[in-house]
Amino acid sequence: MMKTSVKTFSVACALAMTGLAAHAQQPLKIGFLGTLSGPAGALGQDQYDAFMLGIEHLGGKLGNSAVQVLKEDDQLKPDVGVELAKKLIEKDKVSIITGVTFSNVMMAVHKPITDAGVFLVGSNAGPTPITGKGCSPMYFSTSWNNDSLHESMGAYAREQGYKRVYLMAPNYQAGKDALAGFKLQYKAEGLDEIYTQINQPDYSAEIAQLQAAKPDAVYVFYPGGMGVNFVKQYQQAGLLGKVPLLSASTVDGTTLPALKDIALGVITGSPYSPDIDNPQNKKFVDEFRKKYNRVPSLYAAQSYDAAMLINSALLKTQGKLDREPLRAAMKQANFKSVAGPFRFNNNQFPIRNFYRVDVAKDSSGQAAFVNKGVVLKDHADPHASQCAMN
Repeated sequence: MMKTSVKTFSVACALAMTGLAAHAQQPLKIGFLGTLSGPAGALGQDQYDAFMLGIEHLGGKLGNSAVQVLKEDDQLKPDVGVELAKKLIEKDKVSIITGVTFSNVMMAVHKPITDAGVFLVGSNAGPTPITGKGCSPMYFSTSWNNDSLHESMGAYAREQGYKRVYLMAPNYQAGKDALAGFKLQYKAEGLDEIYTQINQPDYSAEIAQLQAAKPDAVYVFYPGGMGVNFVKQYQQAGLLGKVPLLSASTVDGTTLPALKDIALGVITGSPYSPDIDNPQNKKFVDEFRKKYNRVPSLYAAQSYDAAMLINSALLKTQGKLDREPLRAAMKQANFKSVAGPFRFNNNQFPIRNFYRVDVAKDSSGQAAFVNKGVVLKDHADPHASQCAMN
């Protein structure tokens, strides 16, 4: 009887140890939520591809832990985003969610995710309400506040002495933030301020109106397929090269392959350019081009940085996910950004450089992005002072 009991106990211990070992070997679950379909799907795909490349460069691990990335497409629909966020948290039991491409989706998912005690590492959308009073200790951004993305071209337009600038953007949170950010640095009234429908394909009526207004320059924010359509129609109207076209997230790594020489002469404001000269960016660009056969966009760069940020924090905590130690480790931002100097402000949005990046021909005669230097150096967004966090 005693031998049987010992044997039974030994088997039970062995099974328990096997269970503990299996549990210990469970991969870290990361949820990736982004816009992966429709006219704007290229943005989210760049985010996802770059995040996965970052994990690959880290040996398939984050903080020395094996990783399982669960990818979800929000379809640019806030209600879909909320349902998918709940699925990732409640069913899939993810520890961190990253991505989020568009601001209308971010506004919908930010509170449900952070209120659930899950870290959200955004790598694109940065709507103003979550930057200031609505900031959260559970949210970190590797991109920018929406206003900041557009401040650089406002500063550029002011420096160029443009007195009459025509402003256009889609009618949603990021579009409104875009024009507000431009005007913050431009410090003058725009000639006109036009909001169009999101994913509108035809801008011929609006282009005719702006042509009649005879502006000194035009500033637009049209991400994804909207940008392709607008720039093509602007060029077809004979305006490109005659009336300076300034933009952010309109001609970028996801849209230039479709536009090519049509976009030559467009001036963009960006926190990233593929030709930024540092070792981590050279590796990132080379490997991204080899793996995906395209040049990485700012969306890709920000998502690659998100992988590096999470890795740096988990290395500091030795893979532990306890809230306060992990948050403290993330705040240190102990990684080298592909875009240059990077540190977090009190609202956990970056203080970073913004560049003037022109579309011009490279040494091979192809349309490419050419970094023309820093427009705003070590720039902090204007809403951090409204955030109560330290």
